[in-house]
Amino acid sequence: MKLSVIIITKNEAAHIQDCIQSVAFADEVVVLDSGSTDETCALAQAAGARVYQSPDWPGFGPQKNRALDHARGEWVLSLDADERVSRRLADEIKGLMAKSQQPHEAYAISRLSAYGGRWMRHSGWHPDYLLRLFKRGKARFSNDLVHERVVYRGQPGRLQGLIYHYPYESPQAHIEKMNRYAEAAAQGLQSRGKTISVLGIAGKMWWTFFRVYVLRRGFLDGPQGFLLAMMAASGNMFRYSKLWFLNQQIDWQPPIPQNDRPIELPVIDPSSAQGEQSDKPAKPKTTEGYEKHEKSEECAESQKSQKLEEKKHINSE
Repeated sequence: MKLSVIIITKNEAAHIQDCIQSVAFADEVVVLDSGSTDETCALAQAAGARVYQSPDWPGFGPQKNRALDHARGEWVLSLDADERVSRRLADEIKGLMAKSQQPHEAYAISRLSAYGGRWMRHSGWHPDYLLRLFKRGKARFSNDLVHERVVYRGQPGRLQGLIYHYPYESPQAHIEKMNRYAEAAAQGLQSRGKTISVLGIAGKMWWTFFRVYVLRRGFLDGPQGFLLAMMAASGNMFRYSKLWFLNQQIDWQPPIPQNDRPIELPVIDPSSAQGEQSDKPAKPKTTEGYEKHEKSEECAESQKSQKLEEKKHINSE
């Protein structure tokens, strides 16, 4: 039986080679890239994968169905670029492919994820069985924009080997990914007519923390378990806050209140202002200049009076 491995990528240069090398036993590896700006495509080709490009991004479910359509094998293993197939799982899959007939047409595989330098064995992250291996033509991906799943009509088998998962390189990467997923999830919820109140957002946030940290025993994962529970609660808050804003159609730049607006001064035409000023006599600009102007006028009047007195005196003689 031939096996195809399908991987969707965007800017996965840090992961893609290790991912492909972990499935070196497969008959082919199909990589569908959605506009990477790093060396993802070149590294995937160098590792032996057939690389395809998609001009747009329709969401995780539709994109994985596109990758599935490029597969040629009778069986398909779906991986994310940040995942690795363990040796035990590789041996199990090779054993299945060597048989002429398999007990099941689809198999769920347990995933073990790392967070903050620790393998998370609680917090709802493990055993985390996901349907990843299936016979082509018997299953497809859901059309969800995020958190897609394999749709298979039947009861899948389970394999014992693990998929190792490295979802985040740093807290910043976690927050950025969480924000992207929240945006897509909010849009999906709105398209289905979902609504929520502000109190509902608070309730979902704190219930998520309680579920992850207490009910799913995140406290057994140490400090990383507490921080992961807080991040999960924040992710839910992001998702439903975005949904609330989408439904409310909030204007993020409301007008300034009427009683707090600046006073509007009358507009003066510069040309008319200059004409009016030219008709008026010039006035001294300072007090000192004004006093000098007054003194000069008094002196001129005194001299004029003195000359008149002298003229009268001469006439009288």
